[in-house]
Amino acid sequence: MRRLPLCGTKDLVWIFAACIGAAVPAAGEDESEAAARTEWGAPDLRGVWDYRTITPLERPFALKDKDVLSEEEAAVFREQTLSRLDFDNREGGARIDVERAYNDFWWDWGDELTADRRSSLIIDPPDGRIPSMTEAAKAAMKSSRQSGEGPVRGLVVIGSKAHGPEDLGLSERCLLGFNAGPPMLPSAYNNNVQIFQTEDTVAILNEMVHQARVVPLDDRSRPADDVRQWLGVPRGHWDGDTLVVESQAFTDKTPSFTTIIGALGSAESLHLVERFTRVADDTLLYEFTVDDPSTFTREFSAAIPMRAATEPLYEYACHEGNYGMFNLLRGARAKEAEAAGREPG
Repeated sequence: MRRLPLCGTKDLVWIFAACIGAAVPAAGEDESEAAARTEWGAPDLRGVWDYRTITPLERPFALKDKDVLSEEEAAVFREQTLSRLDFDNREGGARIDVERAYNDFWWDWGDELTADRRSSLIIDPPDGRIPSMTEAAKAAMKSSRQSGEGPVRGLVVIGSKAHGPEDLGLSERCLLGFNAGPPMLPSAYNNNVQIFQTEDTVAILNEMVHQARVVPLDDRSRPADDVRQWLGVPRGHWDGDTLVVESQAFTDKTPSFTTIIGALGSAESLHLVERFTRVADDTLLYEFTVDDPSTFTREFSAAIPMRAATEPLYEYACHEGNYGMFNLLRGARAKEAEAAGREPG
């Protein structure tokens, strides 16, 4: 079986296949015969895949020396996590009740850890944490927060003066967002992706928010360096039974990496490598490596098992005309009118 770069001596495909009880090729068996195949003989990645899990992206500090949990530790961690994520708990007074907004019906975090009981989805560095940002990236983010100016990235722009829609975060404007990345990450809901496949192209569709990446599998060249896209320019190839997608040429309007709580750096120099491996009929192993020396002090990798979904994708009807943005801008105009000594228009 192949080994994932940057993961030390652990063979992740083998580990995940063993944990889920997949049909791991026996000695002497051709590995390609064990994988589902398309009509033209390629590994079959088609379908809707669900990547919900309560395994955290980063290893909690309390588990800093535990990369894999025992069954007992995993059971305790699961119980504590589900209790923390229970939004039907409205205790704490009116303010907490309002801040929790949606009740538990609307959230879809999942209710299980990954089958291998890892304490984080990040598998490299060994501490299971996102590496430190470079000093230059920290300074750029600090400057952007203080001035309220600069590229608009992530959920919101901290400190933005909200002069107009262009000052609001891309996710708030429903242009890009949340857990779709790339790379894809489990989050509060819409943890699913649909993969379409032909002999020379793969399409990766997320409804968070309406993102479709079309990945050529031939040897066509990339556009000129000044042609940049919000989702990057992807190119794919097969490494045995693993689809490898390499994306570059992102814009400075998108972050190098986005978590549920914020956006980190600029993706201008990001080189993203994603790997998709069908390790069982009902399981797709998704791995990614973020390599951006302008933002992070080192590259880092994660592994996320995706399960075959039982439901189709439904439209995520997020749009730029939402009331939240309308009211934020209306409030900004009212403050401007008050400062100018006139009635709000």
